[in-house]
Amino acid sequence: TVTGTVVEALPDTLFRVSITGNTENVILAYLAGKMRMNRIRVLVGDRVELMQDPYGGRARIIKRL
Repeated sequence: TVTGTVVEALPDTLFRVSITGNTENVILAYLAGKMRMNRIRVLVGDRVELMQDPYGGRARIIKRL
């Protein structure tokens, strides 16, 4: 798992997240199912915990810090 900061909110619960430590590394992330079920809102500027896809590309937001 990696921590990051939400930079931009996109449609369909997609977010651009800047990974902590790398200001250049911005990854596309989507909301995990448990966060959707419990209606946990994620806003721009929130610190989140990510689980990266093993194949690269996207990540899943699993926790809001």
